[in-house]
Amino acid sequence: MDDKHGFHLRRKAIRLRMKGVKSDVILKHVHRSRPWLSKWQRRFEQQGLSGLKSLPRRPHRTPTACSPRIIRLIVQTRQRLTRQKVGLIGPRAIRRELRKLDLGRQLPSLATIKRVLHRQGLVSLPANLPPAYFPRPLATVVERLHALDWTCRYLEDGPKVYAFHTLNLRTRACHQTIASDKRGETVITHILGTWKTLGIPQFLQLDNDAAFCGGYKVPRIFGQFVRLCLYVGTQLIFLPVAEPERNGEVERLNGLWGHTFWERRRFASFARVCRASPAFVQWYMTEYAPPGLNERTPAQAQRTEGQRRLTTRQIAHLPDPLPITAGRIHFIRKVNPDGTISVLNETWRVSKRLAGKYVWATITTHCRRLDLWYQRSAQHDWRLLKTFRYDIPETVARLKPEFTRSRTV
Repeated sequence: MDDKHGFHLRRKAIRLRMKGVKSDVILKHVHRSRPWLSKWQRRFEQQGLSGLKSLPRRPHRTPTACSPRIIRLIVQTRQRLTRQKVGLIGPRAIRRELRKLDLGRQLPSLATIKRVLHRQGLVSLPANLPPAYFPRPLATVVERLHALDWTCRYLEDGPKVYAFHTLNLRTRACHQTIASDKRGETVITHILGTWKTLGIPQFLQLDNDAAFCGGYKVPRIFGQFVRLCLYVGTQLIFLPVAEPERNGEVERLNGLWGHTFWERRRFASFARVCRASPAFVQWYMTEYAPPGLNERTPAQAQRTEGQRRLTTRQIAHLPDPLPITAGRIHFIRKVNPDGTISVLNETWRVSKRLAGKYVWATITTHCRRLDLWYQRSAQHDWRLLKTFRYDIPETVARLKPEFTRSRTV
């Protein structure tokens, strides 16, 4: 109850009592119980008018409160860990150090350590902000969009086995490559096989693995995989860094492969995995009915797909080395707290106002330009934020007529 309103009711009840009004009548006026009236009448008789005020509700003792000694130990431990050249400094590391002091029941919990660090200004608690809107590809893009990812497992004797999957996001048809590594040459072999079976997409979304983007050492690098995609007219969409859930459809395919194929068999060698893997692809394409296909299989949905496939002749005539071809490369990036994003190992300033928001960066190779776009929500239009000059230190080749396609939004 609001204390001001409660004080008014108590004073009114006592004033009526002093006038000789009966208890039943008073209770009808103030809408309270008989014990309530007795309590405040007794308080008034003992303390006068000040006795009608509410007493503080804070407990006299707080058994779970952190003592000054424990607070001091938490702060000192944090400062000591910070000065070390190697090691962690978070709440778990602090609690591990405090456990060595044999504090017994006084050993603070992780929540208490976090609270003390925050109150002492040593850390800031994360703000409970609503998740930022994540821009999705345009509807016209989804019709021509593939997704690429890889997963790995270990053989019984230790070596890794990599499974590369490319998924047509409209038909859910997939192409798989089993490999012993994830080098750039392996990725190129996989994607060439994909384009021969599923066709050449207009857009391909993927994460920021070094084999895809070209590595993390050289700024403004165009790796062989990026060059190959540009050469056939495919626009890459690099998803936000360290957010695998953004490629959820193909991630689920990776999980399906592990659950229905890998975990149900025992493989003694890489060769046995390669011999068995077509069985999974055959089952997936002809028997499995993914959600969203109305009980159709991917093979049935893929029959309606009109994408142009890569031919053996075109593969044989790929230039070596591959040039940078006229086209576009896209990057979805979350803006850092300092208002910047990273694109191909370079930092670009966006705006501190958009910290924590997602922006869409597009490199147009033939225009040597980097555009930054922002969409506030699905109900808002895209807005061009900034345009930068993007110099490319080599000649940009024209897209061959055999790989051109109708212009889309």
